[in-house]
Amino acid sequence: MVTLRVHLDDVPATNSPLLIAPGSHKHGRVPVGAIDAVVRQCGTYTCLADAGDVWAYATPILHASEAAAMPARRRVLQVDFAAEDLPGGLEWLGV
Repeated sequence: MVTLRVHLDDVPATNSPLLIAPGSHKHGRVPVGAIDAVVRQCGTYTCLADAGDVWAYATPILHASEAAAMPARRRVLQVDFAAEDLPGGLEWLGV
């Protein structure tokens, strides 16, 4: 499974950028109680972006955002692709 994320606006450090735990998608489904341990093991990376940037990443990666220090527009178009069942016991919630 992969996600494509197209940034329509700049996302500087002050406007709540996406934070990821690199490699956390390899752990499969991470129970809530284990998130802190997985994040400590994987570390974190702040994903800054310029308008027009396109990212491709493994969808099940642990991710979050903090509150914006200087709120501004932060529009993105995000599309998730999956050609098979979700890994590690994950399931679609449905739409």
